[in-house]
Amino acid sequence: MLLKHQIKLCKSILVNRRCLGTSPASRQSFRKWYQQLWTTERTNLPPYNHFTQIGDPVLRQQAALVPQEHIGGPEIEAIVEQMVKVLRKFDCVGIAAPQIGVSLRIIAMEFKGGIRKTLPETVYQSRQMSELPLTVFINPVLTVTNYTKLKHPEGCMSVRGFSAEVERFEGVKLTGLNQSGAQGELELSGWNARIAQHEMDHLDGKLYTDHMDRSTFACTCWEAVNTKSGRVEIPFYK
Repeated sequence: MLLKHQIKLCKSILVNRRCLGTSPASRQSFRKWYQQLWTTERTNLPPYNHFTQIGDPVLRQQAALVPQEHIGGPEIEAIVEQMVKVLRKFDCVGIAAPQIGVSLRIIAMEFKGGIRKTLPETVYQSRQMSELPLTVFINPVLTVTNYTKLKHPEGCMSVRGFSAEVERFEGVKLTGLNQSGAQGELELSGWNARIAQHEMDHLDGKLYTDHMDRSTFACTCWEAVNTKSGRVEIPFYK
C-alpha cells in the first residue's frame, strides 16, 4: 500500500506528472486510487427495475436458499414485490430473482387470461396454454410428473430479442414456501409446466439457450430488420 505522504504527493502532482509506485502492489493500489477520481459511483443496484441480460454473471450462479428466518421479513417481501412489478411491467409470464440481480431461490409466475386474445387459437391450444394466477415460490423444488416432452418456441427476457425451440416435460409439480413461509405445492401441465421449468433453470444458473435446438435460434424481429433496412432497436427498458 502507498504511504499517506505518497498519496498526498500523487494528488498534488497528478495533473502535470505521473506518479509511479516502487512495486507491482503499490502500482496497483495507486491505479485503483486514481481511477476513482473519474469513475462514477454505481448507484443502480439490485433489485433492478429491469431484466438482467445474458452475460451477467448473476445468471450463471447457483442461487442461494433463502434463510428460513428471513422468509416473511421485509427484505424478502421487498424482493418479491419488485419481481412482480417487473414481471407485470414487461408483460411476462415468469420471473426468477436472478433476473433482477438477486441470487436467491425465488420465482414468480402469472399467465393472465387476456393473453389468449393476443394469440391465434390454434397456437393457444397446441401449446396447452391455460390461465395461471400469480404464484410465488420461495426455495422451490421441482419434480417431473409427466415425462412426455413437448417442443415449442421459447423466449426469455434475459435473452432479449431472440427465441428458439426447447423441449420441456409436459407435467411437473412445484413444492416450496409462499411469502408467509407456509408450505405449498402446485401441479402444472402444458405451457405452465414449461414456465416453471424455465424459471427453475434460472435458479440453477441455466438459460433456455443451454437446452435449445440450436438450428431454430432466431431473432424475433428479423422480418422487421429487413423491412426497415436494419433500422430496428431492441429495448431493454419499458
